[in-house]
Amino acid sequence: MLLAAFVCAACGLVYELELVALGNYLIGDSVTQTSVVLSVMVFAMGLGSLLAKRFTRRPASAFALVECALALVGGLSVLTLHAWWARFGGYQAAIVALTGVIGVLIGAEIPLLMTLIQRIRREDAGRAVADLFAADYVGALVGGLAFPFLILPAFGPAAGALATGAVNAVAGGAVVLWLFRDEPEPRARALLWTGCGLVLVTLAAAAACSGAIERAARQALYGAQVRFAAQSRYQEIVLTGPAGARPGTDTGTDPAQPLRLYLDGRPAVCGPDEYRDNEALVHPAMGSGQDARVLLLGGGDGLALREVLRHSGVRSVRLVELDPALTGLARTDPALAALGGHSLDDPRVRITHADPLEWLRSPSGGRAAGPFDVVLSGLPAPPEARGAKFQSQEFLGLAARVLAPGGRLAVRAGSSEAGLWPVESGLRAAGLQTLPYGIAAGPAAGCGPARPQGFLLAAAGRPGLALAADAPLPRSLTEAGLRAAAERLAAARPARAPAASTVLGLRRPPPAGPDRRRTGPPQGEGRW
Repeated sequence: MLLAAFVCAACGLVYELELVALGNYLIGDSVTQTSVVLSVMVFAMGLGSLLAKRFTRRPASAFALVECALALVGGLSVLTLHAWWARFGGYQAAIVALTGVIGVLIGAEIPLLMTLIQRIRREDAGRAVADLFAADYVGALVGGLAFPFLILPAFGPAAGALATGAVNAVAGGAVVLWLFRDEPEPRARALLWTGCGLVLVTLAAAAACSGAIERAARQALYGAQVRFAAQSRYQEIVLTGPAGARPGTDTGTDPAQPLRLYLDGRPAVCGPDEYRDNEALVHPAMGSGQDARVLLLGGGDGLALREVLRHSGVRSVRLVELDPALTGLARTDPALAALGGHSLDDPRVRITHADPLEWLRSPSGGRAAGPFDVVLSGLPAPPEARGAKFQSQEFLGLAARVLAPGGRLAVRAGSSEAGLWPVESGLRAAGLQTLPYGIAAGPAAGCGPARPQGFLLAAAGRPGLALAADAPLPRSLTEAGLRAAAERLAAARPARAPAASTVLGLRRPPPAGPDRRRTGPPQGEGRW
């Protein structure tokens, strides 16, 4: 019984984490999704505990029914939400309803398990509660660790939920019915065993159909043919668009069918105009000094790296990217690799798979690997506080420490002009002088609303905006345009500089707008 309690607790936590993860993929804003799922789940568990009091006279039969229902609902939860998204588009009400049902069933477990354990051991209630809660909490620990390290990488969200449901049905329903096989009447016992079998058959059938359901949901989410989708340890990676090119076009840059890369549902690459952001990040920093040694933080898609390698003076590049699945895709996918100019295979490039902040502060990274003439932070401006550590004062200070004398640091600050100034404060707190610049909104080209982007260039001395002579002229930048944008932003700088963001003081920014996942960020004014 304690083993059954252990397994059921592990399965219950996996269902909870599946709902949190899926909400983050489809809607984003993991802070809100986690808060909603946890609060509704805990409330529903309390409600389920109260409702379970009515069924303690036949605890074995009631527990078997509860576990079979939980296995069915929890196992089908991911596919159900995918199908709901594909058919109706909305998601928040569905996740609240499903979380409530799962929470009620999980909450009913403890009173029923307590009754069953006391029937077996007939000991003091305090001892029984201690043993039961120990099994429950250790099971939750195992389930919580298995979800990111085993279930997601090995199965993915949908298959992982189905496998968890099957384990739940066997460990909960079947074990209890076997241990307490004399409690139900023969007819009821046969019905309960049949119910457990039907649950397993239903989960197996759902597993067979899961591919079609997921494809329909992705079609509704991304609006294009999905030709690669995978859940890595760190994020969901989806690639849409053509695998090759039409005659006379560059691979991945066909405006009629743009190559698009999504990371956790957020657009990261759009073939026709991806060069605008990457040129703006790389070329101003590379244009006013030595550029032999370059550090690129983020940019595992290889597109910013492509711009770096266009400079003939570059001798070595250290790319620090968290997710090896992303760099693997950028190397092996024909269209994405061609769009990046096969930059990841260049012998001058050394790739390190690590969290950029942790790498900068580690004894074997950061200063040990530097100094660098140019440091480029290609990490996207985060839509939530969880990822904002890459614009914090601590991160910027660590990046500044690896600069060589005369080195430059360029940071992508996002599409909100107000977001420039806290980043600038963080750079100045690191002892650097700064120069803000930006690019205006470019053509949308079928990849969602166009938006401006802001950047900051920093150095120990006053940085200058120039384009290097050792690289081809960028397609979207001119020195005059960069200087004009810098002058406009300097004039708009607030009289009182805002405080720099810190790791302990990160806050959740306001939402980017309704239905952000399907429509992209709101249309910018293009003033940059």
